[in-house]
Amino acid sequence: MKRRTGSHLFFRVYINYACLMILFSVVLGIIYMRLYQSTMMEDYRKNLEGQAATISKRLNEYILNEEYTQCRNYLENLLELTTDEIWTISNSDAKEPMNEQMENVDLKDVSLSEELQKIIRTAFSGQKRYGTYYSEIHGCTMITLGIPIIGKNGETCGALLLSAQMEVQDKAADNGFSMMVNSMLGAAVVSFIIAIMFARQLTKPIMKMRETALDLVDSKYDTKTGIDRKDEIGDLARTLDFLTDKLQENEKIRKNLDQMRLDFFANVSHELRTPITVVRAYTESLVDGVVTGEEKTKQYYERMLSECKSMERLVGDLLLLSKMQNPDFVIETEPVNLLQIFEELVRSIRPLSEEKKIQIELNHDQEVYMMYGDYDRLRQMFLVILDNAVKFSPEGSTIHVTFCGKDGIYVSIRDEGIGISEEELPSVFEKFYKSKLRQNAKGSGLGLAIAKQIALRHGGTIDVKSKLGIGTEFSFQFQAIEEN
Repeated sequence: MKRRTGSHLFFRVYINYACLMILFSVVLGIIYMRLYQSTMMEDYRKNLEGQAATISKRLNEYILNEEYTQCRNYLENLLELTTDEIWTISNSDAKEPMNEQMENVDLKDVSLSEELQKIIRTAFSGQKRYGTYYSEIHGCTMITLGIPIIGKNGETCGALLLSAQMEVQDKAADNGFSMMVNSMLGAAVVSFIIAIMFARQLTKPIMKMRETALDLVDSKYDTKTGIDRKDEIGDLARTLDFLTDKLQENEKIRKNLDQMRLDFFANVSHELRTPITVVRAYTESLVDGVVTGEEKTKQYYERMLSECKSMERLVGDLLLLSKMQNPDFVIETEPVNLLQIFEELVRSIRPLSEEKKIQIELNHDQEVYMMYGDYDRLRQMFLVILDNAVKFSPEGSTIHVTFCGKDGIYVSIRDEGIGISEEELPSVFEKFYKSKLRQNAKGSGLGLAIAKQIALRHGGTIDVKSKLGIGTEFSFQFQAIEEN
């Protein structure tokens, strides 16, 4: 599989981050421009409104005092002192229009825009009105305020228009636009630098995890990401390392299972080779007529039958062990009294124990130890342990069977036999394990493995403790049936 770099991810991170920075700059620039224009417009309006109020008050005084010449001189002096335009327009619809000497603009002589006409009409109606428009004559935006001029009888005899150029605001808008463009370019540069740093922090661990995953595909289970971060990427890396550990464990388990499978076939082959060889040798001797005597022939047949029974027992144990190890196998359970099983086992094994003068001592603190289980399987499990206890115990010894009904059901089977060495103790439950003692010569090595599987199938445990020359103790623990 081709190992690609993280250029595509880097490009996407850069584009997204750059677009975000540019968008942020544009939005911020627009907001700034709007606020700046709004503030300047408000300042212009307040300034014009203050000037207009002062001029209107003076004009009203001139009208009341009929000082028309002085009023005209006042207006001429204002026009010389300011760059703003000042128009005084007479209201021809008034009962007493403003005196002609006070009027400096005749509406018949000028061409008014629609906006200016609205402003004049509003002022004639006795209200003030603002208006902005672009003036081709001045080459900039103009702001105009129209307010009424009050005559002698309190009616609106004219209108005062103050117009100011907004060249400064237009230049500010141009400068703001330039600043916004420069900000976008700066944002693109800054975003590129930040995107490189961010993309490297993001893509480097991702590519490392990808390489680790590809190594896992190639069965290189010792590969680790080596990433130690306190974020989601670090969590993902630790999960991948955890997966690596699990794959290592599974690989070891797989190898162990393969080895166990090979050992299993080797052991089965070894166990079957001897009886098959014996049966074949005896059969050939009978067929070839080497054995002719009736007594000798009978011995050969008995030996062949014994070997066949041994093979039958081995195959039966293998089938039972395979069935017990199958996860889909379900045992049929019913209420079982373990003490009753042992009482029956003691009677069954008595001929063998009496032959060696071995006593089996039952110790129990109650008469019933009920659990859910398979009677026959439990009997088989305990029979394996008792049979071994009798087999490996010296003559005249005692086998101690102890029951305890506290915290479930506890069963202990302790003999006074030769014991098991510490080296062999961990292997006693393995398939085909047999010690080199002569008592194990005819065993298949499957009894304890089957006993362990039966215990596990019943949700119980089986443990063993032993010391050479002192004896061996097998202990079981099961869940008891709770009394209502």
